[in-house]
Amino acid sequence: MSFSVIVVLHDSAAHLRRLLDSLDEHLPARPQVVCVDSGSHDEGAQIACAWGAETLVLEGNPGFGAANNAGIALAEHPVSVLLNPDCLARDDGLARLARLADGRRALLVPRLLNADGGVQRSAHPRPGGRDAYLAALVPPRVLPRALRERLEPFRADAPRRVGWAIAACLAAPTAVLRELGPFDPGEFLFYEDLDLCLRAAAAGIPTELHPEIALTHLGGHSTGAAFPDEALTLQARRRRTVVGRALGARALARDDRAQQLTFAVRATAGRRRARNRALLAALRAAQKSPS
Repeated sequence: MSFSVIVVLHDSAAHLRRLLDSLDEHLPARPQVVCVDSGSHDEGAQIACAWGAETLVLEGNPGFGAANNAGIALAEHPVSVLLNPDCLARDDGLARLARLADGRRALLVPRLLNADGGVQRSAHPRPGGRDAYLAALVPPRVLPRALRERLEPFRADAPRRVGWAIAACLAAPTAVLRELGPFDPGEFLFYEDLDLCLRAAAAGIPTELHPEIALTHLGGHSTGAAFPDEALTLQARRRRTVVGRALGARALARDDRAQQLTFAVRATAGRRRARNRALLAALRAAQKSPS
């Protein structure tokens, strides 16, 4: 089946070359690829155009969500895949994911893998649940499988619903994505995927992980470069905004406490101590920031 692929570019030329090469290598036919360039200073838009992608260059940098929304507006097929430029196809999984999404009122995501083949923490439970306290105190790997996969659904071996997922690769009917936005254009960066999944759930649209389909995801290159120092506080502030708005004050308070407990326990145990202390400090700073 034919489907559309939306790729947002922000200084993504090096990654884009590899992504497009991987599509040509593994897909039986080229999908419609729409590349939306948002404030780049490299040749990403030219690479996309030369490959044959429909290319839209936005003035300034309106943000990841607004750029995706502009791309979805140009989608020509019943199913669209939102795809980060730092992803790589490993086989025909992208086409299989699109076929699974056809006619479904759901958001579908694959398993995301690191370059070395390790599984990324790309699918998560709904924020604000009391289970998160257990995950903070007890390593999920020692728990029974069913409970472990409820706390860490990215580990699942079979398709399952999840609370939310990283949208580095996300497939859904184009009409469903347009109904949802898909993203809030008023938000510039961070946790757009959490916001999307929570809004979708409120509309009766689940998020499903399909671990039988896997893509390589090389990581957030552009966000790390753009926000080298303040990224953690920005992320913490953005998560709190999304959770509070979608789930309410009680869920936000539980999510705050669960995260604080997680970071503190890990730091005390010596697990990436500096990183977890920085995360804890960022969360406390975000709690003090005006909403």
